[in-house]
Amino acid sequence: MKARSISVHNELLDVIGRCLWCHVAMVDSDGKPYVIPMNFGFKDDIIYLHGAGNGKKIDILTKNPAVCINFSTDHLLRYQNENVACSWSMKYRSVIAYGNVEFIENAEQKESALHLVMARYAKQNFKFNPPSIREVMVMKVKAEKLEGRVYGY
Repeated sequence: MKARSISVHNELLDVIGRCLWCHVAMVDSDGKPYVIPMNFGFKDDIIYLHGAGNGKKIDILTKNPAVCINFSTDHLLRYQNENVACSWSMKYRSVIAYGNVEFIENAEQKESALHLVMARYAKQNFKFNPPSIREVMVMKVKAEKLEGRVYGY
């Protein structure tokens, strides 16, 4: 079975839409990679992320906003012969997005982004209180480039 690239934009969006989380990779000031799983929102090729207003990820992204974000779904272990290790593989669909983090400071824009994040996980509308909006760090990443791969499907 051969992996194939996904080049149709709607197929890329479908993979992202199936994911419950993503992995965000960045590079610190020492050139060391750092990757973390994050919840996200997505609309119009923009990825919305949120988290604490301070910490390692914020320190890194303030100095170097470049990120690579991985979305991966539909994992299924398969084999042609269960006694032959090299015949085992994993079916999957994945997308990688490249871009730069922008920190959202405006309270209305933050709230709008948080609604997109929550819409992925809950079928209800939330009200955010001003202290929560003020304290949370909300980031957006315009996907400058999307690459997709599918294997086994």
